[in-house]
Amino acid sequence: MFNGFSHSVKGASHEKTGLVCQDSSAYKVCDDYAVCVVADGHGSKKHFRSNMGSKFAVEATISTIDRFYADKAGFEESFPKDHKRIIKSIQKQIIADWNTLVEEHLKNNPVTKEEKSKFTDEEFEAIPPESYYGTTLIVGVAGKNFTFGVQIGDGTLVALFDDGKAVMPMEYNEAAPANVTASMCNSNAASMFSAFYRDGQKLIAMYTSTDGLYTSFGSEFDFLDYHTIITDQLSDIDNFKKVIINNLTKRAHFGTEDDISLSCVYDKDLLGERSDVIRAEVEANKKRAAERKAERLKMHVETE
Repeated sequence: MFNGFSHSVKGASHEKTGLVCQDSSAYKVCDDYAVCVVADGHGSKKHFRSNMGSKFAVEATISTIDRFYADKAGFEESFPKDHKRIIKSIQKQIIADWNTLVEEHLKNNPVTKEEKSKFTDEEFEAIPPESYYGTTLIVGVAGKNFTFGVQIGDGTLVALFDDGKAVMPMEYNEAAPANVTASMCNSNAASMFSAFYRDGQKLIAMYTSTDGLYTSFGSEFDFLDYHTIITDQLSDIDNFKKVIINNLTKRAHFGTEDDISLSCVYDKDLLGERSDVIRAEVEANKKRAAERKAERLKMHVETE
């Protein structure tokens, strides 16, 4: 029923400065559910182990969803009735699992002299240890009868339901004060999540991506059109993987030149059934894009 794909590429800005890729991505498909997840480690100085933090965020997410699905029948019965409470429990468990992984890593890998050398003693003592690993997180989960997602920090989740239209069902709503980054490392991280839940609509495909992908496009229209186009290509997954990896590598040199991660899960059967709908949506998007371009040209001429 389900299949998936995930990949992370280093951004051009990190290639220039010699930084490691701070993104992580993964997907998991089972008979009854599928998960797509990406995480973007923070680039600022105090988050000097954020590449590990993003890795742990992905691992914590997969293990958490697996744990909730351990009683598949019970979960699928209770979730639609009480999804708000259960989603909050999932968010809290992801944070708890992430903190455990961070603590274990720090215990086994104490901060080195080289890592400390970038700070004064006073600066270093002021940094909470979990901040070394700061990261965002975007998760999409597809079940048999429902779809949901959770997010902390920036990045995007795009879904195509059975009408074939690409939508962002989870509006970015960073529940943090001005100039404070919503992050897995924050003490109140569990309260900073955004979430969405859908039932009654069959899911064709769902994508999570770090913000480097979104910023490589000129507009939200172009960004959503991109997801419709690549969904049309999922039927040939082997070729899709080659094309998308090449495309993400190129896109990592556009916009903010940031690392890019993309993870997707899709329903193979429904993709085949709705292929005509998706192709019609691709053609409609091309027409709308041409109309927007013509309108921009018209406005440009009128202002001269």
